[in-house]
Amino acid sequence: MSIRSEWKDFGDRWAVLTLYQRFEQVVTIALSLLLILVILAAMWNLFLRVVVGLVLQGSLDPTDHQVFQAVFGSIFTVIIALEFKRSIVVSIESHDTVFHVRTVVLVALLALLRKFIILDLEKTGAGTIAALAFATLTLGGIFWIIRQQDRARHAPSPPSPDEPSSVPNS
Repeated sequence: MSIRSEWKDFGDRWAVLTLYQRFEQVVTIALSLLLILVILAAMWNLFLRVVVGLVLQGSLDPTDHQVFQAVFGSIFTVIIALEFKRSIVVSIESHDTVFHVRTVVLVALLALLRKFIILDLEKTGAGTIAALAFATLTLGGIFWIIRQQDRARHAPSPPSPDEPSSVPNS
């Protein structure tokens, strides 16, 4: 599609939106732009950390636990921001102003995974680790339930007993 036709499609969709739907679209676009800035800043920070640590200082040793935590924590920060940005773009493209719960749960699971990666086990109490594990299991369960509901909603429904069968009787 050309930019002109996309802009025309946007204008056609915009014309039929209510005032509140227009407000939601503007907020969604503003959030998207802010997330682009956050992603660029996170990428710049990651780039500096790797280049300065590896090239200039020669101290970026991936076998060092603290270096591993710092670098992969930064990588997961970028991944989380990208996934969140993607969920916003999908809501704009699908003309759906409601974020899907599945995406929010997925982003929360990614954030917990990042937390587990950067967690210093020597300084973290067992209660904190147990709480994080419980939160992970709970979010995993919620994600599974949502996925099962989506599968059931999109599965073809069996024919009702009142409908004639397409299989001939023999």
